[in-house]
Amino acid sequence: MQTFQEAVTNRRSIYKLGRNIPVLQSQIIAAVERMTKDVPSPLNMQSARVVVTMLDHHENVWHITKGALKSALPPLKYAEAEKQIDSFEQAYGTILFFESSDMIKAMQDEMPEYAAVLPTAAMQANGMLQFAVWTALEDLGLGANLQHYNPIIDEDIKKIFCLPDSWDLVAQLVFGEKLEDPQPVEKIPTGVRVKIFREV
Repeated sequence: MQTFQEAVTNRRSIYKLGRNIPVLQSQIIAAVERMTKDVPSPLNMQSARVVVTMLDHHENVWHITKGALKSALPPLKYAEAEKQIDSFEQAYGTILFFESSDMIKAMQDEMPEYAAVLPTAAMQANGMLQFAVWTALEDLGLGANLQHYNPIIDEDIKKIFCLPDSWDLVAQLVFGEKLEDPQPVEKIPTGVRVKIFREV
């Protein structure tokens, strides 16, 4: 088990993923449920919705994506995209993150003084949830990468998984066995990004 800081540091985008995962499905489900319950949301709105897909169900996500891209892209660009989608299909699963527009609208009606900021705040909370789930998967020894093929796949995804129309797809987290190390990334010095004001 890693410390929280180690899991945050080690959480990186891994694109070469396999299916020989080091944990049980039940452990993945428990981690996702725990993060969804515990990550905060504006005014405790809890508008985030999550769908966990594994194996055949996960493959369906990317079959849908291929079909949408084939209709939307010229042949050469689709051929490039198809290679990337094929690599996602080789992973173990995909976690789909949504926002419930019905929940946001209900909160806007209940608290009109916050109506203008609630959609943005909800998206920020969804981002926190994505990060928390991704970090939890890292702590389980899994690799992952975050994708955004919405909105072109939204309707077909909702149809195949029988989801409400009010669920708006936000992101897709592909996960599985780590088959490569992450590429090094250059980090801007924290002194440029963080300003401290304190008593001395």
